[in-house]
Amino acid sequence: MAAKMRPYLGLRDVILQIVVCLCSFTYVDCLLCYCDPCDGPRVRGNNTCEAPPLAKCFSSVAASPDGGEDIYKFGCLPEDEGTILLCHGGNEVNHKVPKHIICCNSTNLCNEHLIPQYKVQPPTPTSFVPEKYRSNEHVTQIALLISVTVCFVILIITVTFIYLRYRKREVRRQQYLEEAEQCDAGYIPPGETLKDLIDHTQSSGSGSGLPLLVQRTIAKQIHLVKSVGKGRYGEVWKGKWRGESVAVKIFFTTEEASWFRETELYQTVLLRHENILGFIAADIKGTGGWTQLFLITDYHEYGSLYDYLNERILDTNEVLRLAHTAACGLAHLHTEIFGTQGKPAIAHRDIKSKNILVKKNGTCCIADLGLAVRFLSDSSEVDIAPNTRQGTKRYMAPEVLDETLNYSHFDAYRQSDMYAFGLVLWEIARRCQLGGICEEYQVPYYDAVQNDPSFDDMKKVVCTDRRRPAIPNRWTADEYQRSMTKLMTECWHHTPAARLTALRVKKTLFKMIENYELTTTIKA
Repeated sequence: MAAKMRPYLGLRDVILQIVVCLCSFTYVDCLLCYCDPCDGPRVRGNNTCEAPPLAKCFSSVAASPDGGEDIYKFGCLPEDEGTILLCHGGNEVNHKVPKHIICCNSTNLCNEHLIPQYKVQPPTPTSFVPEKYRSNEHVTQIALLISVTVCFVILIITVTFIYLRYRKREVRRQQYLEEAEQCDAGYIPPGETLKDLIDHTQSSGSGSGLPLLVQRTIAKQIHLVKSVGKGRYGEVWKGKWRGESVAVKIFFTTEEASWFRETELYQTVLLRHENILGFIAADIKGTGGWTQLFLITDYHEYGSLYDYLNERILDTNEVLRLAHTAACGLAHLHTEIFGTQGKPAIAHRDIKSKNILVKKNGTCCIADLGLAVRFLSDSSEVDIAPNTRQGTKRYMAPEVLDETLNYSHFDAYRQSDMYAFGLVLWEIARRCQLGGICEEYQVPYYDAVQNDPSFDDMKKVVCTDRRRPAIPNRWTADEYQRSMTKLMTECWHHTPAARLTALRVKKTLFKMIENYELTTTIKA
């Protein structure tokens, strides 16, 4: 049978056993301690106990739990106690039951007369905190209450501010309306018509529309009848003002720059011309949170030249009249008038059939000056529109498409207008009936690009391929169509400097009209 494994003994334990053995076999007394009572091993007599070698005697005192006399104990420490840790320490204690111990090993019964005393250490003082604030729950509730209160106060202040601002705006609006009504009553006699008012303004040299005080009130007096067109800038309505028909161009709020630019140009002195759309007024109409930008002009029931050509077939007289009057309007724009009440030269920059209107008498007028530029001769500067809109890509000149246009030279803008006007002449000429034949209406380059061509598409066709609208062969058989063909081709010449001026086109068309009327009279 295998021998039992003996536990490993440390050096200290071995020494203690040797000392115990020597004491036992030699009958040498080890340290005796006073004990009361001593019910442990190695008892030598009453109230005496034998301490293990290297051990100590102790004397301890503890306060009575019930508040009676202190409890004293004497004896020797057992062998398995850490005497060094147990016996070291002061007499100031914080135990729930105060107690203290003293150890000794100098002589036998050395602990008999040791009287330990304890001293209760006072608790560490703490600041007074009310019980209801000591828990986290109470702190959270207080923080939540403060946050809700602050938010509620801020909400009240915000609502009050918005309300006061709204009331202030309403009061100002009412004052403005009252002032406007007073102005209206003072400046528009009951029987005076639009023509009378505008003629009076022209004679005073104050602008091309109604008196400014009248313009401040006209928006709220106009009754919108029906929508007659839409565009990228906004919408055009037919309206009624004092029983007369007017056109109301309502701009999107995002197109404020175009509205302001067109209004500014229409207010130019001496701009009014029979072949430029008649300006009446510009006003801003506010309806609470919604703002409308009004541009009020003459109303022409035939609409644009684009609409007119789509619906009608023309004879030679109508073709010449439309082309000549359109050229007259463009020539007036391009011409600078010198004098105290002069007019600067203006380039349109968006000439096309949709921006030319047809009057009831079959003549044309130029409209939509939102992209126009002015030439300031005093400083030799070009006043360019600040908005980001561009002209119509289908009508852009080659120098615009290939980005070689000299933006600081005003003649470059006029030459660009003439290229686009040559395309308009082509649109008009296509609708002329000769020998019972008439081409259907088409926009320029209808056979080369899609409905909404890109900038690159037009650049390829106009600049790279140098294509121009096709000229029907039958036009060569008619004197006036041949002359129209010569005019349009010289207008859309690839080299800007080689193009005709608006004044030259106007004079050429006027001579063609005179010749046509003379020939017709002779034949009659």
